[in-house]
Amino acid sequence: MITALRIRVVGKVQGVWFRKFVKDSAETIDGITGWVRNEPNGSVRIEAAGEKKKLQKLVTACHQGPELSRIDSVETEEIAPQEWEGFVIQ
Repeated sequence: MITALRIRVVGKVQGVWFRKFVKDSAETIDGITGWVRNEPNGSVRIEAAGEKKKLQKLVTACHQGPELSRIDSVETEEIAPQEWEGFVIQ
């Protein structure tokens, strides 16, 4: 069953290749679609759809982040499933 999450990552997550890290992680986990973007407040927002187990892998990756990042918090919220093509950086 396909579900969707809105994920907000707070910390040192802009200017450290975090969006590329999320895109690469999502593409490695087969079956995840959605997008990632920087927010004006310095956080990163992700909306992703896929099987619940696969989405959890993406959330776990967000807790780790790329080498130069610092993750202060990762918040998730279930949202209505969307139909996205692939996974893109906005």
